Amino acid sequence: MFQYTCLNPVAQIGLDVFGEGYAKTDDVNEAEAILVRSASMHDMELSDKLVAVARAGAGVNNIPLEKCAEKGVVVFNTPGANANGVKEMVICGMLLAARDIDGGINWVKENASDENISKSMEKAKKNFAGTELKGKKLGVIGLGAIGVLVANVANRLGMDVYGVDPYLSVKNALNINRDVTVLKSYDELYEQCDYITIHVPFLEDTKGMLNKEAFSKMKDGVIILNYARDLLVNDEDMKEALESGKVAKYVTDFPNPAVVKMPNVIATPHLGASTEESEDNCAVMAANELREYLENGNISNSVNYPNCDAGECFTAGRITVAHRNIPKMLHQLTNVISAEGINIDNMTNKSRKEYAYCVFDIDSESSEELADKLREIDGVLKVRVVK
Repeated sequence: MFQYTCLNPVAQIGLDVFGEGYAKTDDVNEAEAILVRSASMHDMELSDKLVAVARAGAGVNNIPLEKCAEKGVVVFNTPGANANGVKEMVICGMLLAARDIDGGINWVKENASDENISKSMEKAKKNFAGTELKGKKLGVIGLGAIGVLVANVANRLGMDVYGVDPYLSVKNALNINRDVTVLKSYDELYEQCDYITIHVPFLEDTKGMLNKEAFSKMKDGVIILNYARDLLVNDEDMKEALESGKVAKYVTDFPNPAVVKMPNVIATPHLGASTEESEDNCAVMAANELREYLENGNISNSVNYPNCDAGECFTAGRITVAHRNIPKMLHQLTNVISAEGINIDNMTNKSRKEYAYCVFDIDSESSEELADKLREIDGVLKVRVVK
């Protein structure tokens, strides 16, 4: 029986994935798996029973990744599960920036008591005139699951679309509409686009990447959209760019005390993935990732350990080892197993920076005695008996 806990409300359709063999607990110290959305885990003590954390969403800033990795706790996220919801918000954001829809709606509310509103609006509407998206140039920074969808739908709206992604995957490259131009550098994109939307993860090298230097390379009156991460944009530099008119409008899903006081900002309260469908998709994907890991030891969409798929186990036993990525680890692990008179039928080993993960399919049932001997090896972080 596996025990899991939820640090935030998670869609029931996702919890239904667990079924028999799983029990939900309110005691985080008894849980082998944690499902989380926005709750911060940075100050949590991680129980020795904990083996996995799944974030029902893409961002993992609320999870202490290094702390988890050091304890052999695999952290998952759900890339692409909320992509359509965010894509629709980006298109909405572009329309709100192009046409003063919000101003028009507010005018109607303010003049609700005007008995001649039908006539008054014909004079007033010129104050809310805007431009069309068709024929404008859109730059998409980051061609992941969301970026590709945004690029493709903008192309269908008649925009000229340019994208940049230094880490563009083969899968995403194949999904991009052939009319979307993939550029080699951010500078090329900055120089020619009327709209720029950012869809990259928050990393040390992306922190504040939209800053004074980047703005200086953009067209005057550019419109910037941020439905990815708050800290990708340097707020001080954005304020200056908005006040000077270099940036005509800043559309963001991340209002903060600085941003809400800036001129020409259109801000929404983190609504990008706030749809029933996105929440359901994230919950189901996160639960399936946990099940596959708990039941089979396989890893997909981890953010702190390598993806590792050994498939279904057809041998007598399976044991997994999370360890530091240092020399001679495999030699030591296999020596301990063979010293017990156990044959390794299949072995899968993957590494990711400082950490690595092994799956051993063996010709006898795994035991806690074997697991304990593997745990004694310096550099081993977590050993699990899967079968």
